[in-house]
Amino acid sequence: MARRLYNILFCVLLPGLLARMWWRGRRAPAYRQRILERLSFVLPDRRYDIWVHAVSVGETLAAVPLVRKLLEVHPELSIIVTNMTPTGAERAQALLGNQVGHHYLPWDVLAAQQRWLAAIHPRLLIVMETELWPNMLWAAHLHGVKVVLANARLSQRSAQAYGRWPALVSPMLSCLDKVAAQERATAERFIQLGVPQDRVEMTGSLKFDMPQSSLNRTELRTRWHVEARVIWVAGSTHEGEEAFVLDAFRGLLTYYPEALLMLVPRHPERFGDVERLLNLQHWRYQRRSVSEVIAKDTQVWLADSMGELMQWYAMADIALVAGSLLPHLGGHNMLEPLGLGVPTLSGPFVLNFQTIAEELVAAGALQITPDVASLTQACQVILTCPEDAAKGVQAGKAILSRNRGALQRHLQIIDELLLAPPVH
Repeated sequence: MARRLYNILFCVLLPGLLARMWWRGRRAPAYRQRILERLSFVLPDRRYDIWVHAVSVGETLAAVPLVRKLLEVHPELSIIVTNMTPTGAERAQALLGNQVGHHYLPWDVLAAQQRWLAAIHPRLLIVMETELWPNMLWAAHLHGVKVVLANARLSQRSAQAYGRWPALVSPMLSCLDKVAAQERATAERFIQLGVPQDRVEMTGSLKFDMPQSSLNRTELRTRWHVEARVIWVAGSTHEGEEAFVLDAFRGLLTYYPEALLMLVPRHPERFGDVERLLNLQHWRYQRRSVSEVIAKDTQVWLADSMGELMQWYAMADIALVAGSLLPHLGGHNMLEPLGLGVPTLSGPFVLNFQTIAEELVAAGALQITPDVASLTQACQVILTCPEDAAKGVQAGKAILSRNRGALQRHLQIIDELLLAPPVH
């Protein structure tokens, strides 16, 4: 009954979803493309052994090392990756290319999911982090597909929300053959929601197993003509955060008038909005899309490009990992700049990385800056006390090294499920 009501509600809301995609396509045309894939009217023309679903950019970046390793150790297996957002799709295609198939995940209408699974007929579905849809999992179960929730995370708030709908959530979770939890609290929450304990394994986070970077700080700074400048990178900013960062940067310019702020918005459809803000506040800025060299008098570099965040982090003296300055966001991956040896700051709202953030803060590897004044001050302290900042970076690298191994544990789980007899 609960699933029937869910299906009726989803079908009622479907026209609104289509209208929302069209509306978002005003600023991001990719939302208006490949719509028929989302309705399962355009389908792959071949079968795949493994289906990997990663909703957006963060999940895709976590999935890429796992997919690459699977292709290495199982070259005989074919893989298709699905996303929900154009930014996630762009990253999947840029990083994996034609090594895998790519498709948008059909919306969670049972008939669409049935057509989709009949077309690709996978042996295994790997769902990244927390992207659980009732009909997707139910259809996978009906088709005898093994399902693993990889790099799983579940906050207390999300667990409570799931707990309010047991008639819908319990059957959905029963379709999971294995939950690979990032940390113990997540594992315990899934068990409390009814996933059998023998299906839950604590693997750690795949984000600790990101590949070592070959980016060269000196070469990059020379290329962009910023060899001697103080560079502060604000990565993956959301609406409302750019104004916050610019206020803090204005304070930093009092002490370091030659400093350069690199603003990297999370979503490409917001590039124009950020440029309008820079014009409104009369900043001297350049856009990455039209500039190949950073001028000496440029105060703000608007990185209106995709896939170059790690390059900007590699050039930085300070990194702020945004998505953490406003309470409704939840944070992004602070391990990325730390892995590059950059002193790292974050706002206080890091629900998506709570356990990782707590470990980094306790070790002195991450500073939390809840307001504009503290953000300016933290930047100033990093620049005036480089020895202390270097100690924090080393502590962060030690945590990264200590927590590696999730990738191998995921591969073991996947191999076990691939070897298990099919379900009819």
